[in-house]
Amino acid sequence: MLWTVPLPDSPPRLDSHSTEPLYRQLGLWLREQIVAGRLRRGERLPATRDLAERLHLNRATIASAYAMLEAEGLLAGHVGKGSFVAGVPEDRANGWGAMARPAEVTGASTSGTIRFESSRPSADLFPLDEFRACCQEVLADDGAAAVLQLGSPQGMPALREYLLAEAIAQGAAGPHDDVLVTSGCQQAMDLIERLITLDGEARIAVEDPVYPGVRNVFGKGRARLLGVPTAEDGMDMEALENILDRQRPKLLVVTPSFQNPTGGTLPEAARRQMVAMAQRAGTLIVENGIYADLRYSGTPLATVRTFGRESVLQLGSFSKLAFPGLRVGWVLGPRAVIARLTQIRHWCDLHSDQLSQSVLLQFARSGRLERHRQKMLDHGARRLSAVLEACAAHLPRGSRWTRPEGGMSLWVELPGSIDTALALEDAQRAGVSYLPGRAFAVERPATNALRLSFAGEPPARIEEGLRILGRVFREHADRRLSPVSEMETAVV
Repeated sequence: MLWTVPLPDSPPRLDSHSTEPLYRQLGLWLREQIVAGRLRRGERLPATRDLAERLHLNRATIASAYAMLEAEGLLAGHVGKGSFVAGVPEDRANGWGAMARPAEVTGASTSGTIRFESSRPSADLFPLDEFRACCQEVLADDGAAAVLQLGSPQGMPALREYLLAEAIAQGAAGPHDDVLVTSGCQQAMDLIERLITLDGEARIAVEDPVYPGVRNVFGKGRARLLGVPTAEDGMDMEALENILDRQRPKLLVVTPSFQNPTGGTLPEAARRQMVAMAQRAGTLIVENGIYADLRYSGTPLATVRTFGRESVLQLGSFSKLAFPGLRVGWVLGPRAVIARLTQIRHWCDLHSDQLSQSVLLQFARSGRLERHRQKMLDHGARRLSAVLEACAAHLPRGSRWTRPEGGMSLWVELPGSIDTALALEDAQRAGVSYLPGRAFAVERPATNALRLSFAGEPPARIEEGLRILGRVFREHADRRLSPVSEMETAVV
């Protein structure tokens, strides 16, 4: 039985594609049950492992949701006994009713909110006229009828040929490689997870912290995640070597350039070292290369796949550079592996949308993609500069943050015991949103950290958003340092 009493409502509907992290979606749903009286004081919640299995989530997601509610005083955790409903604190009972669900669910307007929570390009930069021209050219072509017919599960041959030729030119592919077009990188990861776990349980090494989409897709089912500490220079090579030698994971998932959420980049020497270590351990590498083209300064680095094509699958996408709504991604790898992934894909999805594939191919072949990329690099450089300057000007003294040379995000660690999950509600009330560090945790909760995704806002709003966040974080630091807080901490 999931609860000690009958389940008060149907299980929560969680959206893995929402900008609201899964742990927070679950936490808000549980909060709603408590505030509405459906879960009563003294009732015990299920163990994190049990609820994770029931909801098909990572155990860390459940633990983060519980921790969020414990910090709010709604739950009380007892070592060896579990988590129990503590009731609603009187001083916050009236305020929680309106916040029981995120804005995406309630339909509340967030048009004025300065949004640092979503790692995606700004819609203001979409080249709509060029996009319309591509659509017209595709539909005016003599082969337009074929685009509207069923196609190959491996993707449109013309697009696959283009992608493979580009990879060969970059040294990332050879004569024994092939490409599978997918509905975005998320589907590509899902297919790889299914392949790895076909024969049973599997260990999978991932970055920690890591983008929740990676953690959720590879942490489901029969896979066990192994977190590798990750910072500004990418994965910790010593920790990775220890995991590879002792745990022998089947899979290693890495974003070597401008990693999400840290913005970190793995040096070229470490990329070569990573491939050698993985080959010794018999571990397949998944290289997530979706941010590599968004380099604003510095020298481009050789891809991980350059150092070991036979043991690396490379993921790519148009989503971060062009139009995320078209959902066109791909996997580059050895022909035999691509054939197996294509078979698995055919079980659940006939093929990716052919109109999207055709339009994006035309966008690339016509030279419009490269012109748009240069525009994105120009705007990205100015936004990155703005966020770095604003961090230095407004964040509390003692804060630390990464300084990427590209990408869409950077990682901030605040001083002392500031809890970014608790501070988020005050920030949202002040008109700024972000994702707290807990949303990206695999094994380390990172309660004092947050991700700032800067690509979606212009420089002036970035500066204003950091000014507001600096004030909110300093207020939370002052609360933690108050005599009452110190006394409460001592009692706990």
